[in-house]
Amino acid sequence: MREWYGKDWGLTVRMVLTAGLLVIVYLAFLTILAQFMEAIPLLMIAAVFLIAQYYFADKLVLWSTGARIVSRDEYPELHTIVERLCNLANLSKPRIAVIDTPIPNAFATGRSQNKAVVAVTTGLLHRLNREELEGVLGHELTHVKNRDVLVMTIASFLSTIAWFVMRFSFYSSLFRGGGRDRGAGATIIIFLVSLLVWFISFMLIRALSRYREFAADRGSAIITGNPSALISALLKISGVMKRVPARDLREVEGMNAFFIIPAISGDTIMSLFSTHPPLEKRIERLSAMERAMEHGTY
Repeated sequence: MREWYGKDWGLTVRMVLTAGLLVIVYLAFLTILAQFMEAIPLLMIAAVFLIAQYYFADKLVLWSTGARIVSRDEYPELHTIVERLCNLANLSKPRIAVIDTPIPNAFATGRSQNKAVVAVTTGLLHRLNREELEGVLGHELTHVKNRDVLVMTIASFLSTIAWFVMRFSFYSSLFRGGGRDRGAGATIIIFLVSLLVWFISFMLIRALSRYREFAADRGSAIITGNPSALISALLKISGVMKRVPARDLREVEGMNAFFIIPAISGDTIMSLFSTHPPLEKRIERLSAMERAMEHGTY
């Protein structure tokens, strides 16, 4: 079992700060919301959505991607690699799924470590060697170990509420006939506040997602002891992505938050809205880890 050592305090501080800002934004939102409308029914409705997402998100993700749970008899080497990495990470073995698509990628889902699923595409299995595949699977298993699906679900809870309130207040103002209703002013305030909260929380959640991708890269390097293998895998995956027709990439674009590399990535400005950090920065961090490991300082 590998020790979970060498904590990245800079990354940890940024994640904690981002989560703290989310809490402040949400508390301010609930305070303002309570002044203008009955928030409890809305919270109850949102709670139902949260619970449904928590319990059924993995099934929906597998269904929407066409992922199929596979046995050891079907993919013996894949199962062997996952078992080895789980032993090194002191983690229960998740279910393993395969997606029949030439687009090389992988993701992890599931509400807990015991309910986790790690999925890979056939394109990934065909293009990566064993060490590179271990690097990718180590990344996804770190997501499982860090309970990232649960963390991001909780982080997006009140952001979802803000989205629903924004839509509700918008349509409410239309049906009320604008300024003829005395409650129109309050409705406009609710709409603007909800819009602002949704946008700020959206940006913070995306930043938190990027930080957790850095953490998953780091976890993979620690589990495998081979950062260069993940670097090679990331370069291969991104290189193949550039040759995949745009139409095929758009079909899986909705899974970007789950994939190890987004199906479609943007420029520097658009990276602020991305769920993943730029590939160059990920490679830079992994390269620094590799140098530190070689010199025995990590």
